[in-house]
Amino acid sequence: MSRLWKIVLLVVAVLVVVFVGLRMAGGGKDKPSGEAAASGERGGPQADAGPVPVTVIEAQRQDVPVYASALGTVSAMNTVTVSPQIGGQLMSLNFREGQEVKKGDVLAVIDPRSAQASYDEASAAKRQNQAQLATARSNYQRSSAPEYAQYVAKTDLDTQRNQVAQFESAVAANEASMRAAQVQLQYTKVTAPITGVAGIRAVDAGNVVSAGTALVTLTQVHPIHVVFNLPERQLGDVRAAQQAGAVQIAALDRTDAHVISGDGTLDVVDNLISSDSGTFRARALFDNQANVLWPGQFVNVRLQLRTIGGGIVIPTQAVMRGPDGEYVYVVQADNTVKMQTVRSGVEVGDSHVQVTEGLKGGERVVSEGQFRLKPGAKVNALKPGQTPAAPTEAELKAAQQQNGGGRRGGGPR
Repeated sequence: MSRLWKIVLLVVAVLVVVFVGLRMAGGGKDKPSGEAAASGERGGPQADAGPVPVTVIEAQRQDVPVYASALGTVSAMNTVTVSPQIGGQLMSLNFREGQEVKKGDVLAVIDPRSAQASYDEASAAKRQNQAQLATARSNYQRSSAPEYAQYVAKTDLDTQRNQVAQFESAVAANEASMRAAQVQLQYTKVTAPITGVAGIRAVDAGNVVSAGTALVTLTQVHPIHVVFNLPERQLGDVRAAQQAGAVQIAALDRTDAHVISGDGTLDVVDNLISSDSGTFRARALFDNQANVLWPGQFVNVRLQLRTIGGGIVIPTQAVMRGPDGEYVYVVQADNTVKMQTVRSGVEVGDSHVQVTEGLKGGERVVSEGQFRLKPGAKVNALKPGQTPAAPTEAELKAAQQQNGGGRRGGGPR
């Protein structure tokens, strides 16, 4: 009996396994049908997505300036370290640090008493010798008169004439000593040799200074120089621009965000190309009346080499790059697009580029949305900043019907 039950249970188990296997096999056969239904719903006939909205810009013709750019350093046109030419006690400093002083202004005063005494001494010696010269001349004139000539020996007459010459030389030497003392007296007032901005003083009033002691440094800030380097391949263009006339140069801030000063001109091109860096040095001259440029400041230099007349300009973002080079999408009369190979030239501002080949001007070029395009695609041309119009109620209903029909047509049969 026990053995019989075991046989029955074994048969039931086999039947259950067979039944489950048949069900699984049947479900596997039905699955492709479901997948086909789903696939039919997703990949079945779809309504036309419509034209792709894109932003379109017309290729413009305009004069395009050609620039050369470099990093420059502002340098003073003249820098002078002011020092006294005589020694003595520094009585006063007559300037304020950071002040702009004019040429000839008195910057410092040195104790003048020693120089004044030397001048007075030379003046007194001159008056003494002048008196002796007057006496010698009177004696010589009296001795050489006809009524006294027979009573004066020739030797005495020669001696008197030589005394006159001797005192004349003494007076001339006194005059020279007076001029030297006067120069030393003038040196007690230290004057500004140039017009410029006074820096931080190097010595305080009351100190005893000697000839050559630095008092302050003056820096001329207007006009002012900007020195920069350019690659040697641009030397020909720079020299050609210089020969054609005044070369305009603008100084921009370190980020090229705005122009600091735009009144510069090319002053000189150095006569040597550096063999180490392959660059040559040039210098620009700026009027700098507003003192917007300061010695030691770093600026970006923009030098205008020439102007391209009637250049074709498009937005930079319209130019795409592919395996065959640069290209743009051009919108045709039927609002389909085609790929047009182009070659870009110089940059125009921060957002546009000049095209040297591929466009003639007037073409409608896609500037935004071109990543969704392929040749022959239909587009909805929009102006910059314009957005596509919202779909109408009829269009929404048509889309719903098309979507519903797609689902009905793609379900399981």
